[in-house]
Amino acid sequence: MPLRLCGEICMRKSRSVKVRDIQIGGGAPVSVQSMTKTDTTDVDGTIKQIEEMVEAGCEIVRIAVPDDDAAAAMYKIRKRTEVPIVADIHFHYKLALKALDAGIDKLRINPGNIGSIDRVREVVRAAEAQKVPIRIGVNGGSLEKDLLKKYGTATPEAMVESGMRHVRILEDLGFGDIVISLKASDVNRMVAAYRLMATKVDYPLHLGVTEAGTPFGGTIKSALGLGMLLHDGIGDTIRVSLAAEPHEEVRVGWEILKSLELRKRGVTIVACPTCGRLDIDNFVEIVTEVERRLAHVEEPLHLSIMGCAVNGPGEAHDSQLGITFGRNVGMIFKDGVPMRRVSGEDIVEEFVKEVEQLRKEGSSAKSILDEKKLVQIT
Repeated sequence: MPLRLCGEICMRKSRSVKVRDIQIGGGAPVSVQSMTKTDTTDVDGTIKQIEEMVEAGCEIVRIAVPDDDAAAAMYKIRKRTEVPIVADIHFHYKLALKALDAGIDKLRINPGNIGSIDRVREVVRAAEAQKVPIRIGVNGGSLEKDLLKKYGTATPEAMVESGMRHVRILEDLGFGDIVISLKASDVNRMVAAYRLMATKVDYPLHLGVTEAGTPFGGTIKSALGLGMLLHDGIGDTIRVSLAAEPHEEVRVGWEILKSLELRKRGVTIVACPTCGRLDIDNFVEIVTEVERRLAHVEEPLHLSIMGCAVNGPGEAHDSQLGITFGRNVGMIFKDGVPMRRVSGEDIVEEFVKEVEQLRKEGSSAKSILDEKKLVQIT
């Protein structure tokens, strides 16, 4: 288990893998990725979804390539976006070759599932020539039959043994540009599998609770599973898997990283849960509307919206901008100093204006959230 010094998260030391212009592992910031949910052959729809994902902060986009038509579409998709693209391939080695020829930046394929060693060698040599890494993706719901017979079910040990089989195939071919994932829908199983794998290899780890569920339940499961591992210093890139639009997965991923102070992006809003001291009727609507209006902001900003004067001034002191309510009137604070009063009905518009003004001031604005230094362990 990694040691912690002064509350900092000490990251597991891993190899560096490059996916186009994004580094995974090797001390790089934990990257956020997601997967398109369109029919890959619908190029316009797929590009539109990719643009939404990128706007939300997606740094790596995975696309399913289930057949020849999807592989053909990858040529067109590659020409219309610069974001790093991962081709998701199952079983068919020729689809992997076609995706590589289209110019993708990473393969998600399990070498043990694509046939003879000659086929694997052909894919590996093509990936090697184009400097494209391969992610080995173990899923608790689709383990090899002999491992299920050996362990009785998809235990963490079974998942790790499956992953190591695929790793050895690539290593025996002299290929080491590898990323590993060990996903399960069960949080405890997934966490245990990653912790075990982290003791065996130094390859970068792609974290995810697979098939996590609805935006409500799936967000909680993802935050727990990814949060525990990241807090242990385990994990180099993450994907949140929800029954929701992919840009929502990206937003959740960023919130997890921001909560652990591993990355900074966009607006962080501290908002009180409210109680009987609340002095305004539509507090929840105000917070929700402010968050919606500022969803486009990429700069890391720390804001507070508090319903009364008990904790409000203290939170405002620790925020770049804050608002505290009293008798349907809001007091806007900047860097902890009271600026001006605003009536309740005008607060969203006026607060958003102050945020946009703060953005214009740029680097002169006070930044409360200091970037945490990631300490490498040897």
